[in-house]
Amino acid sequence: MNTEQEVRGLWQTMAEAWALGDAAKFAGVFAADVDFVNVRGEEQTGRAQVEAGHAKLFETVYRNTRLVPDVRLVRPIADGVCLVHVTSQVLPAGIGTHAQALVTRRAGEWSISAFHNMIPQ
Repeated sequence: MNTEQEVRGLWQTMAEAWALGDAAKFAGVFAADVDFVNVRGEEQTGRAQVEAGHAKLFETVYRNTRLVPDVRLVRPIADGVCLVHVTSQVLPAGIGTHAQALVTRRAGEWSISAFHNMIPQ
């Protein structure tokens, strides 16, 4: 598997976890020390905060929804570092998002180290 396929696989895992309402699996694609900004501009630091925040979402407003990501760009910017742009739909809620992420390879594993998500106008 090449770098782009491995990086795209992170979003496939996110989509699978979302459909299951599995916050731990969802957060598992993020680095332990991730810097995460959600669509409301709230900052979360670390995988544990991402997991806790999504657990609440999966229990309430996003219960029984699906995340459908479309990875638009995977651009290597240094050895073991890629810039990623992704648009996603949350269905059936009808919410569209755009995210920019920094994905890094540490100890042979890819994870999302920085993530900024927004709802475009």
